[in-house]
Amino acid sequence: MKLVFLVDDDPAVTRLLGRALREAGWAVETFDSAEAFLVRSSPERYGCLVLDVSMPGLDGLELQRRLRETGQSLPIVFLTGDGDIRMSVQAIKAGAADFLTKPVTSGALAQAVRTAFDNDAAARVARAERAMLEWHVAMLTARERDELVVVARGGSTSRSQATSASSSRPSNAAARASWIARRRARPPS
Repeated sequence: MKLVFLVDDDPAVTRLLGRALREAGWAVETFDSAEAFLVRSSPERYGCLVLDVSMPGLDGLELQRRLRETGQSLPIVFLTGDGDIRMSVQAIKAGAADFLTKPVTSGALAQAVRTAFDNDAAARVARAERAMLEWHVAMLTARERDELVVVARGGSTSRSQATSASSSRPSNAAARASWIARRRARPPS
């Protein structure tokens, strides 16, 4: 079950929105301040953060900044009762998934959280695929990287022509064996 962290200093809002999120099918942990959330947060705990912008002490925008600085990548849906355009633009530019105004309907909140989870999952897959591709490219020899550039630009290499002509020169066979061995290697997790 996916986890939603709900941070709001108003107990009535926390209770109401917590119930709506649970009814939508998520596990919910509530916090009455950004500081309380920071005490319990860690990079290993994944979920969507539903975060009030204006709170005493550490506000929502500052919490977003701190999480980003520490490498904690949580999708964030901001809530505000008194936000302005400048504030919403700042939050979105810093990576927030959405910015909703109070009072918010349970349907609008559930949709924002669902979209935040979906978009974050797609971004995580894309980052993992990019990391895998970068690892494979890093495993190429200088000669293979040069040939990759030529092929990517639509050209063909003398090596690929020789391979397609079934050349059995020892250097090609050794290079091919080396290439196959590196492809079977697994990238670090």
